[in-house]
Amino acid sequence: MQFYNSTKTYIEKDCVLNHKDELRQFGSRAMIVTGHSSAKNGALDDVTNALDAIGIPHVIFNDVEENPSVETVEKAARIGKQFQADFVIGIGGGSPLDAAKSVSVLLANPEQTGQCFLQKQDHISFLPVVEVPTTCGTGSEVTPNAVLTYHQKKTKGSMPYRDYPKMALVDGKYLLGAPYSLIINTSVDALAHCVESFLHTKANTLTRMFSGYGLQLWGHLKQPLLDKQPLDEQLAQDLMMQSTVAGMAISQAGTSLPHVMSYQITYFKNVPHGKACGIYLGSYVRQYEKNDPATVKKMLDLLGFENVDSFCQCLNDLIGTITLTQEEVDNFSKEIFANTGKLATYPFPITKEEIDTIFRESLHIE
Repeated sequence: MQFYNSTKTYIEKDCVLNHKDELRQFGSRAMIVTGHSSAKNGALDDVTNALDAIGIPHVIFNDVEENPSVETVEKAARIGKQFQADFVIGIGGGSPLDAAKSVSVLLANPEQTGQCFLQKQDHISFLPVVEVPTTCGTGSEVTPNAVLTYHQKKTKGSMPYRDYPKMALVDGKYLLGAPYSLIINTSVDALAHCVESFLHTKANTLTRMFSGYGLQLWGHLKQPLLDKQPLDEQLAQDLMMQSTVAGMAISQAGTSLPHVMSYQITYFKNVPHGKACGIYLGSYVRQYEKNDPATVKKMLDLLGFENVDSFCQCLNDLIGTITLTQEEVDNFSKEIFANTGKLATYPFPITKEEIDTIFRESLHIE
């Protein structure tokens, strides 16, 4: 077995201000990487107030889009270099958190451009990164991964470096007031992290400590999500806890086929990432059950489902489905079957026909 995680994590109300003094250890000039929502949910004010209180100057880049591109990361890095930032703080959902890690690469290696994300370079270093999540999905605050949009390749993919944040400050209050569609989509992303890591080729006793607990937590949260129960502080904190635990799970084992399949419909159809993962999740589990019914039963028991059908129905009730043409499905399926690296995350041989079945069962095809 193998286990490593270097991110110091606080999960508590007001943790940004409670632990502001610890930010000094990461540097003397901070670059904040975020989107526009952090100014509305209070997270940006908390971070800037914390930095002001301890006398650390900062510059803000708040133009991170959903599914951030390599070009956006380059733009942010130019600002950070001019400011001479020596550490990075990401605030937001997975997009700003991933962008912050990627910006840290370009700031620490000023001779590099965005091309270093397309082709892995040797001797890459990172500036320290602190992450403040404001959605309950990606768990990026505790993972070494960053997913970027590569317009040159017309797809999304992980940057080829592992950059663990130095600190994660997780506070459920930033979820309060978020649109419920965002809550559902991001929570389904966290569910996918737990399912995919639990069923992963690299899964072991230690990784399943995290994915299993994350599944159990999500099982308790599914009914409030189905009911669209208004968030109070406890429910918000539970959702954030589940997301962070799910992030810890994928930091060890990783994601699998539903995630790589999701990138296509996110890039070409603008389907939100969590929904895109969830669309394929039920059929993926059904396919896995044919090879290892005992493990799938353990997973469903943790979630509180009787069978795969009830699991699929829950997902459909939460996120629905989307429509693709047969030509799109054929092209996407060929692309997935050619991705031998991601196929290796599935612990059994899988045929092109079985990939086709996952697409067919997951989508409305016209």
